[in-house]
Amino acid sequence: MFPALIHTITHLKGGIFGVPLFHKRESQFSIRTPWGLSFPPAYVDTYSLSRRRKIYSQEKGFRYQSMEKPESDVAIIDYLQDVPLSDSYEAALEALSSLIRQQKRGDQKTIGGKYGKLDRMRMYLKILDLEERVAGLKIIHVAGTKGKGSTCTFCEAILRESGFRTGLFTSPHLIDVRERFRINGVDISEVKFLLYFWNCWNQLKEHETEDLPMPPLFQFLTVLAFKIFVCEQVDVSIIEVGLGGRNDSTNVIEKPVVCGITSLGMDHTETLGNTIGQIASHKAGVFKHQIPAFTVLQVSEAMDVLQENARELMVPLKVVEPLDAKALNGLKLSLSGDHQFSNAGLAVSLCKSWLQRTGNWEKLFQKDNKEANLPEAFLRGLSTAHISGRAQIVHDSSSSSSHVSSEVAETSGDLIFYLDGAHSPESIEACAKWFSVAVKGNNQSQPLVLSSSHNIENINVVRKNGHVQHEKCNIQEFNKISKKILLFNCMEARDPQILLPRLVSTCASSGTFFSKAIFVPSISTYNKVTSGTSVIPSDISSKDLSWQFSLQRLWERIVHGMDTDLLEKSTKMDGAETSPHHEFLYEDASNCSPSNGYLACSAVIPSLPLTIKWLRDCVRENPSLRLQVLVTGSLHLVGDVLKVLCLANDSRTRCKVPCLHDAIGSANGFQIKTMMHMSRPSIEGLPLLIHYGGRAPLVRGSGFESVFTLRVFANLRNYTEKKSG
Repeated sequence: MFPALIHTITHLKGGIFGVPLFHKRESQFSIRTPWGLSFPPAYVDTYSLSRRRKIYSQEKGFRYQSMEKPESDVAIIDYLQDVPLSDSYEAALEALSSLIRQQKRGDQKTIGGKYGKLDRMRMYLKILDLEERVAGLKIIHVAGTKGKGSTCTFCEAILRESGFRTGLFTSPHLIDVRERFRINGVDISEVKFLLYFWNCWNQLKEHETEDLPMPPLFQFLTVLAFKIFVCEQVDVSIIEVGLGGRNDSTNVIEKPVVCGITSLGMDHTETLGNTIGQIASHKAGVFKHQIPAFTVLQVSEAMDVLQENARELMVPLKVVEPLDAKALNGLKLSLSGDHQFSNAGLAVSLCKSWLQRTGNWEKLFQKDNKEANLPEAFLRGLSTAHISGRAQIVHDSSSSSSHVSSEVAETSGDLIFYLDGAHSPESIEACAKWFSVAVKGNNQSQPLVLSSSHNIENINVVRKNGHVQHEKCNIQEFNKISKKILLFNCMEARDPQILLPRLVSTCASSGTFFSKAIFVPSISTYNKVTSGTSVIPSDISSKDLSWQFSLQRLWERIVHGMDTDLLEKSTKMDGAETSPHHEFLYEDASNCSPSNGYLACSAVIPSLPLTIKWLRDCVRENPSLRLQVLVTGSLHLVGDVLKVLCLANDSRTRCKVPCLHDAIGSANGFQIKTMMHMSRPSIEGLPLLIHYGGRAPLVRGSGFESVFTLRVFANLRNYTEKKSG
């Protein structure tokens, strides 16, 4: 056991060297080790903890230095032994799951109590003493139908590269709920998440009444985001609206610095209305009196509604043109697809406005103040921003390197996943255009970390305008047989009769055609919050595949241009527990015989892990095969694919979820370089003071400014020699 002080705010001073997160990707250690939190999850009093930290330091003979900046959030972990960190995190996820009121999307279950949603939100903030502190946040508030997450991500990267400590709140998450909360471009750590989570949970539980029940999931996560950003003392908070705008949980924001509305389209019609005008009215609800707002080009009906709402509130609303590629000075947007130029243009305008209204534009960019030129920080942000599951490419090397010999690896085919969570008519069309371009020009990119919380040794993830980079390119690459596979699922609240035909027709217009389509159920359920290490259900015998078979019938109707009602026999579980034979991949569409229930163009596979295994087996058996798999229709499906890819080789190497990262420290002239993915026994007994410095030294262009540094006190030399001996 070891006493440790984790200080989450103070900026570091001389003598400490910063190292960017994930510097030693090859570390053998995993954070999934039996660390525990000795203090019960409860309210953390800042003053008391600061005083305890001072007393503890003095008792142990450490010199205590008062910081120039007051500490606003300090957690003291006295003995990390009682509860394994992973167990505590799973308990938090179980608690979150209990807040889900709907069994599936579209359920209109009402929340008890006599207060409306926004009134409840204000009461929750008051209970947590956040009302005035949230008002002090300098917020960029973004609504829209598509592109909200990308626009917010661009904004975060631009302002982080400009030197500001950033907080980003987006939804939904793909693998782990912590993805929704980024500090300086990095998902919040498990330790910090648990601290803030239980802080909010216990206080709200104490005040739970019949009139004021616990908040539903998204309302709680919104409150938690405000808590995190306040305690982390971010300079700017970028907040993505969850649903709509006017009645969204985030709309307790009364005075943002600036508002943005991305492209509008038909989505969530069961809640927002059946016309684009009604939807636009909900989105315009984020406008605040005389607060500047920006939007992109919209259809006339939507634009009229936005402008009318802006006039009523005296909002200066400006329409932003898509970013001109020439403005990037030869760089490329880090997010793929032509539609991202619209999101990037909006992000640039939002960031300029934020900088101007906070008095920072002239200070930072006097030399770059020409309208025609983007500041260097803007260019860095636009070219390094990253968001998973949107036009993302994953080259799965496990099909050739995991559990097989090197000789086999050299003679295996390629398996490449193209991931995009498009689920509306407009976004599915943008996805189809991106995929059509990406599959035709894939050897011009740079490697990318899959996400700030998941390190996958056997998967090469690449990003740069939808291209894939192969480290070793030889003549065999040009002799590959490419087959394009659609891996699809969507929620029943969506309309696949619109999504699938638009996907097929848009791809076909660019000369891109699918060899096969595979329909699978998602692993994620609407009523449970899981993490990257949650167990994947293995029981598929009771899986209801009726929705997947209905998608298959629709697909066959699109492909063959005829009704396929004779497929009803196939909708039963007969043969559904196995994946197709490998010859299925090469069968011609002319072999289809719907009357006999046999299809050569599509298949229903009862589980995603089984599907991934089948795809991997196919490329292992044929070294001349390249499978280009488009995964779309649902962000849940995209997240599930990423999760399966992450956990598929868990027996060989655990999926690393970094919490305490690379660090270099020095003490008494002795330097130590250590990787904080270590197991507890390797540092047991060593008193540590771990600083989290938001503006410690960084490697420019790394995309990360938040770094951990380690200062080791007392008998470091003796301890190290003893352990090494």
